[in-house]
Amino acid sequence: MKVIGLGDNVVDKYEHLRLMFPGGNALNFAVFAKKLGIDSAFLGAFGDDPEGHHVEESAASLGIDLSHCRHYKGENGCARVKLIDGDRVFQGSNRCGVLRTVGLNLLEDDFAYLANFDLIHSSIYSFSEQYLEELKKRGAVISFDFSNNFTEEYLERTLPFIDYPIFSCSHLTEDQMKELMNFSIEKGARLVLCTRGAEGAWVMCGDQIYHQPPHLVEAKDTMAAGDSFLTCFLISLLSTEASLSTSVRMENALECAAHFAAQQCLVQGSWGFGKPY
Repeated sequence: MKVIGLGDNVVDKYEHLRLMFPGGNALNFAVFAKKLGIDSAFLGAFGDDPEGHHVEESAASLGIDLSHCRHYKGENGCARVKLIDGDRVFQGSNRCGVLRTVGLNLLEDDFAYLANFDLIHSSIYSFSEQYLEELKKRGAVISFDFSNNFTEEYLERTLPFIDYPIFSCSHLTEDQMKELMNFSIEKGARLVLCTRGAEGAWVMCGDQIYHQPPHLVEAKDTMAAGDSFLTCFLISLLSTEASLSTSVRMENALECAAHFAAQQCLVQGSWGFGKPY
C-alpha cells in the first residue's frame, strides 16, 4: 500500500513554551501512515521561512516522500496554540500561508504521480477542492477531512468525489450527525467517519453504524489525536483481509485507531520535533 497526504502543512507555535511543532492534517496523515509502516508521501507547499524549513526537514527525516512539494517565497502555514489541561486550544493562524496565497498548482506530472497511490488524503484546509473531480476521473480513491467547518454548499460541491469523508461532530446532536452520515452515503461515500471527542467515533457503512469508545489516557497533548485516529482507521481497514466480514474489519480497525490515538495523546505536538522560536 502507498498513501499520500495532499495539501496542508503548518507549524503549531506553542506560545506558552516558545516551541514550534510540525503539523497540518494532510502532512500528519502521511507521517502517521509512515509510523504505521506504510509507504507514504506528502504533496504540499512550503514557505521559505524558518518555519517551513523546520517542517520540511522534520518530515524528510522520517522518510516521507516530499519529491513533488512546492517551495514558495513567503510564510509557511502557521498556527498559534496554547495547552489548557492537556487540551490544545488554537489562538489564531495565517490560514496556511503560501498554500492559500499561491496554491498547489498541480500539473499533469503531478496527476501522473498521484495515480501511483492507493489512497489520497486531503482536507478542508488543503485548498485542493479544484482538483478533486479530476483526481476522481483518473480513478483516485480519496479520503477527506471536513473538520467541523463545513457548509451545506461546500458538501454539495465536494462530497460526490470523496470515498471516505471524515467529520468532527462534537457541535452536532447525534441525530444531526446521523443525518450528515446518511447524506454523505447518498452522495456516494463508501463509508463515513464521525468523531465526537471524548464520546468516541462513529462509522456508517451501508446501513450499519459502528461506535468506538475512546481509550482514555491522561493526555499530555491532544494535538492531532483526530488525525492519528482517522489515519490508523483507514490504514487498518484497507489493509485488512477482504475475506473477513465487514463488521469484523470495521470493529478491528476502530479498536486499532482508538489505541493509536490514545498513544498519540502522550506525545507533545502533532508528532514531536519541537524547536524553539
